[in-house]
Amino acid sequence: MKKIQVFDSAQPTGSGADAGNLAVFADDLAWVAQQGYVVERFNHGLQPLAFAGNPIVKRELDSAGEAALPLIVLNGELALSGRYPNRDELARWMNGAPVPASECCSGGRCC
Repeated sequence: MKKIQVFDSAQPTGSGADAGNLAVFADDLAWVAQQGYVVERFNHGLQPLAFAGNPIVKRELDSAGEAALPLIVLNGELALSGRYPNRDELARWMNGAPVPASECCSGGRCC
């Protein structure tokens, strides 16, 4: 099953440019769903069990804390940590391109 999971922080920034970026990302996720992917989005404050129950997410949170969020898991593998992907990245991943380690960084820490 083709699936993208987004693990958001409990308090995503929601003002100014950040609010615009979140709106763009929401549109990009809708586009991903139109391409046949299952899209799941979890909020750390509202759905903590989804975070605790996912070994990838748990490992990243144990290692980097909240700085690891948002976390993007694509088809059961970590795709990105610490920021949201843009549509070009999503398109490349959906076309089977591997996720380069350099794209999976959080504050200078690569996976």
